[in-house]
Amino acid sequence: MKNLGVLVLVLWLSGCVSVAKIEGAERMVGERLSLTIDGAWNHVQAPGMGPAQTWTMEGLAIDQLLIFSGLKDGELIHAPPPQGQKRFAFRATMQPDEIVGLFDGVLTRDGSTFTLVKLEPAEVGGQQGFRFEYALVRKVDGVRLSGLGFAAVSRGELFAVVYQAPRLVFFARHAARIEHIGRSLRIRG
Repeated sequence: MKNLGVLVLVLWLSGCVSVAKIEGAERMVGERLSLTIDGAWNHVQAPGMGPAQTWTMEGLAIDQLLIFSGLKDGELIHAPPPQGQKRFAFRATMQPDEIVGLFDGVLTRDGSTFTLVKLEPAEVGGQQGFRFEYALVRKVDGVRLSGLGFAAVSRGELFAVVYQAPRLVFFARHAARIEHIGRSLRIRG
């Protein structure tokens, strides 16, 4: 009987998650952000995932590309947390290091360790923005991840792509794709 309950729960949960295959082409994400992707990605949607679109090539436990398209002043950059857990909201007046701090805060809520490796100005989507690299050690399994992000604020809204994957194999395999996506970003209007 216990196994039947677990099976029902798994089937119920699988109905709440959708995965759409996305092939290389120019895509609109939201109303103002376009990007060009290389390769086949999976766009994963599930309740409570937050304001970013989540894409993966290898599976969510391995790699994730988070795409933020027009996050407004005061909006959380993550799904609403349980009562008492810290919230991380974007403010239009934030400087690049403060925006990276938002990602640091969200990625380490589970006790993982974030280290900023590089932060530099960059043109992002036709706007003055920044590029950043980071290292993350996941607390749950000790896996060392590398991360790369591009972000810009346009008309008081945050546009960003942030990718992370295990450092040794998967990040190196997809780093050039992420650089290509970062360079292809276009913010309209």
